[in-house]
Amino acid sequence: MEEQLKKILLVEDDPNFGIVLKDYLTMNDYEVTHAKNGMEGFEKFKKNDFDLCILDVMMPYKDGFTLAKEIREKNADVPIIFLTAKAMKEDVLKGYKVGADDYLNKPFDSEVLLMKMKAIIQRKATETVADSNEFMFTIGDFELNSKLRFLSYKGQEPEKLSPKENQLLRLLALHVNDLMPRELALTKIWRDDNYFTSRSMDVYIAKLRKYLKLDDKVEILNIHGEGFRLVINE
Repeated sequence: MEEQLKKILLVEDDPNFGIVLKDYLTMNDYEVTHAKNGMEGFEKFKKNDFDLCILDVMMPYKDGFTLAKEIREKNADVPIIFLTAKAMKEDVLKGYKVGADDYLNKPFDSEVLLMKMKAIIQRKATETVADSNEFMFTIGDFELNSKLRFLSYKGQEPEKLSPKENQLLRLLALHVNDLMPRELALTKIWRDDNYFTSRSMDVYIAKLRKYLKLDDKVEILNIHGEGFRLVINE
């Protein structure tokens, strides 16, 4: 099945730059809606669902900061990247205060923008997965009830997991056969991403591997520098 293109709202009042940037993003497999000022941008935002908004700061009728506030009132989660010709610290801080996910000073490297967009969209997607309400999982011959923290194997007496063991295995199960980013687990479970919490997570991964070794079809792979994959080999 063909993957649906990510929808981008681009609000940029410079017509030439706006057209060039829209064409560039379209060439890189994004569906782009271009608005030429803040008022038009908000009208377009209200009529569509977007995966990310790129807002110029200095615009007539309604500047990027005001537009971002209005967008945030309607949608607290949609990512926002600001574009600005001004590199003043006060403007950067103001942008983050109204909910910016990132900031780029003009002129900027278009490849850097693409990388930032991809990273932000990917991060939001993994956060959405992690926040789901799903709590029953089949992991090979195991059953995980993350609400009760029970891990059962082929009808045997269930193992009661510790809170962190349970949260970590649930995150792995939500990403089964796919990458579970290391920083996602650290921020969701340990609330901090540093050397000590990272080592702590490695200890819990080792504990989960001991539980899961009863089923030789199930393994937790270490993806160096990125995270872990819970793999079920059929």
